[in-house]
Amino acid sequence: MHWTHQWWNENSQKFELMTSAAVIAELSKGTSEKTSARIALLDGMEILTITDEVIEIAHIYIDKFVMPKDPQGDALHLAIASYYKIDTLLTWNCRHLANANKFNHIRRVNYEIGLSTPILATPLNYLNGGK
Repeated sequence: MHWTHQWWNENSQKFELMTSAAVIAELSKGTSEKTSARIALLDGMEILTITDEVIEIAHIYIDKFVMPKDPQGDALHLAIASYYKIDTLLTWNCRHLANANKFNHIRRVNYEIGLSTPILATPLNYLNGGK
């Protein structure tokens, strides 16, 4: 959490930030009193629409074993970022998304379906300690 706060304070103004209903739904599952504060950070951001095409891409990721079988989870986040040609998908999910061992598989599947692949990074990659 410390690094996320640090990234937000030092870097969030340097980028055009976007989010999606999938991120808002994920954040809404929180039970902490800080949940509403986290959601409030998204105020003013462009919210990317989850279209039928995005859902289809998420299912392709699942069918090709790129992402786990939850179409509302990692597959959906990656599908949104890929479909909308987002430059960077910032995540702490190092198991399925920001994982160097999975990147070539993700890139190959996106190439096969005609999509670009976002940079998959953690906030730490953008902090002084991440250089």
